[in-house]
Amino acid sequence: MAMAKGAANDQPGGSAAPQRAAAPGVAEAARPTKFSCKGVWKVFGDGAAALLARHGNAPSAADLAQAGLIGAVRDASLEVGAGEIFIIMGLSGSGKSTLVRCMSRLIEPTAGEIHYEGRDLLKASAREMIELRRHKMGMVFQHFALLPHLTVLGNVAFPLEVQGVGRRTREKRALEVIELVGLAGRERYYPRELSGGQQQRVGIARSLAVEPEIWFLDEPFSALDPLIRREMQDEFLRLQKLLQKTIVFITHDFDEAIRLADRIAIMKDGVIIQLGTPEELVTRPATDYVAEFTRDVPRAKVLTARSVMRPLPDGQARGDRANDYAGEVKIESRIAEIAAQVEASERPFAVVDGAGQVVGELGRDEVIAVLVGRERR
Repeated sequence: MAMAKGAANDQPGGSAAPQRAAAPGVAEAARPTKFSCKGVWKVFGDGAAALLARHGNAPSAADLAQAGLIGAVRDASLEVGAGEIFIIMGLSGSGKSTLVRCMSRLIEPTAGEIHYEGRDLLKASAREMIELRRHKMGMVFQHFALLPHLTVLGNVAFPLEVQGVGRRTREKRALEVIELVGLAGRERYYPRELSGGQQQRVGIARSLAVEPEIWFLDEPFSALDPLIRREMQDEFLRLQKLLQKTIVFITHDFDEAIRLADRIAIMKDGVIIQLGTPEELVTRPATDYVAEFTRDVPRAKVLTARSVMRPLPDGQARGDRANDYAGEVKIESRIAEIAAQVEASERPFAVVDGAGQVVGELGRDEVIAVLVGRERR
């Protein structure tokens, strides 16, 4: 997959993770691109388009400031693969929510290209975008925005009602997704009769009722208590394992990102400053800002057997199981998931790739080094 464009004109300074829905070890190149952005800008203020044109779509932060303009998104490029959980993260004001709203054209980008299945959405008419949002895109936001006068069933069926789907058909579909999100039996409840976590489940069910191909989620769990939030993350992973949606998910919480993401884009001041897997961001931060952002992340939750395994002994061919291994671990397994079994054995474990071939070894020393923060750099 394509990497983000280079850092901006101004360099920024200074429990076991659950199994994700995407199959571990699948190369990003194997995913067809579902959604992409190229050179996207969103600049607020009068004369924004003219200023971009004068500077060849590459104004500096100083150029924007001198013109009294705000560069909310600056030259953002990314690709999202089919079935991928792609997380955009950053602190408040970094531009992450603005970028996602540009992707769905809830707000209009100032410049750039946004492609969905190869089609440039910036060339689509307003009517075409409405139809795309109704039929192809699902959206879940931090604030649940449930209609208080409708029941759970009415809220979930509402997008289908807007599409003109008949009552019997839309309620049948709504009941299916209500059961899917674990709310069976509460179809006749009103939002005021539900907990925060249950209300968010209704919001998720409503967005799934139209069977979207791409799912945008803007900090959907940030308003929830910590225990409910983790429960909803588990529910989200369960749904993704079943549905395999293409997902763009916004969060400011790196712990949440590493639990959920296939890849992460970190934003600062409207710029994507690094894009990669959670492991890549932690082990190879591109800037001091990324390093600080990831500094306190428990390495065992992020590092995989791939990054800490030792080479096969001299004379042992790739794929050879001649050694007396205690067992096998997958190359994409996170250390936190396998630490107990590896540490308890005096013999090493074979590390196997997606084809089942032995490609390295993992023993007690390597695991302990990660757990105590002494892993190889």
